[in-house]
Amino acid sequence: MSLTLDLSGQLAVVTGGTRGVGAGIARAFLRAGAEVVICARRPPDSPVTAASRNARFHPLDLREPDAVRAFFDRLAATHGRLDCLVNNAGGTPYRLLGQTDADRHARVVTLNLLAPLTASLAAYEVMRQQPAGGSVLMIGSVSGTRPSPGTAAYGAAKAGLENLARSMAVEWAPLVRVNTLVLGMVRTELSALHYGDEAGIAAVGATVPAGRLAEPAEIGDACVFLASDRAAYVTGASLLVHGGGERPAFLDAATVNRPTANHTTAFREAAAETPSIADAEAPQGELT
Repeated sequence: MSLTLDLSGQLAVVTGGTRGVGAGIARAFLRAGAEVVICARRPPDSPVTAASRNARFHPLDLREPDAVRAFFDRLAATHGRLDCLVNNAGGTPYRLLGQTDADRHARVVTLNLLAPLTASLAAYEVMRQQPAGGSVLMIGSVSGTRPSPGTAAYGAAKAGLENLARSMAVEWAPLVRVNTLVLGMVRTELSALHYGDEAGIAAVGATVPAGRLAEPAEIGDACVFLASDRAAYVTGASLLVHGGGERPAFLDAATVNRPTANHTTAFREAAAETPSIADAEAPQGELT
């Protein structure tokens, strides 16, 4: 049995869709047959293309509410519909809390929480007038699920985004579905800035249970599924797309003198030897 996700005739908007994860999401929607509009402050270095089709670019600063509302008004007038909004735009510099003032941290919250809220509200005004409604997808992060030193404001914003999506899903049901993808590390053109050369990227990937970083296309495929009719009963959900998450630090501490190549075996052996291990909690490694 094959699973075909056909979004032909539908319109998807991907914020920050000019590169990295956003471009991967846009390409996945193009491959599924959807018409795709990407928006960001700057145009892509090269057209975002897949299946011999291009995503349409519109310049937009998502931190400007009036500009965002005008963008969605024009979109509705031009295309007559909006089926999916993917709130992908976001990010943060590495900055410890005490190294700058609250205003700078607030800018991170504005980009990663308030901007998706503004875009979602504008998209909802279009979707709620359609018989078939629509779908809103939030691109979350594991940074919103655990302490994130150096990116604390970003982590707080992503935690808020996930909760916001759940509330939207209740308030806008059943016409508009709202879900979150919780991402771990993804390999993009900027990976070298975070992890170094290929050896560094491979070493970081080895810390993930799946053994590697995610590819943008894999994030895109998950988005297409959640936007499709195959996920018609999925709303208010958080889909973990992180390759199994982060290996608990206590496992390495418990087996430091007993090397093993199998994480599952190490966990079972450690659990058998340490009755209270289920109650143990340890800081986890940093993901960007």
